[in-house]
Amino acid sequence: MATLTTGTRGPLAGLAGPTHALLRIGAGLLFMQHGAQKLFGALGGVDGKGMKVELMGQMGLAGVLEFFGGLLIVIGLATRPVAALLCLQMIAAYFIAHMPQGGLPVQNGGELALLYALVWAYFAGNGAGPASVDATLAGRRGGGLRNS
Repeated sequence: MATLTTGTRGPLAGLAGPTHALLRIGAGLLFMQHGAQKLFGALGGVDGKGMKVELMGQMGLAGVLEFFGGLLIVIGLATRPVAALLCLQMIAAYFIAHMPQGGLPVQNGGELALLYALVWAYFAGNGAGPASVDATLAGRRGGGLRNS
């Protein structure tokens, strides 16, 4: 009978690469939606009625980072530095928008910002993984997935 293990071998070890890519692509696509709301008024915009934010402001910068940073994450290009920047953005968003409302993250609405920060920290530390431009470029340089 097969048992589940926490090591690199076991019945689920073969899912490591595909789930790495799935998390990267899925999180990037979800993050892009927040940027699309801010920049383009898509998906109801920031007010539910299609309102966009001013591009030259704090929310405009957030929208640019969310949409275009999310796009770079989806394709897996410059993943480590982009993810590090997005992690910092989400930490700042938590402290600026949520923490002043007090309480724990689930009470002040900040759990999503913190969850994104954790996801981006993972990719800053682990790279894009398979099915990414970074992996393709690393393979051409002879570096394999290690440098992705």
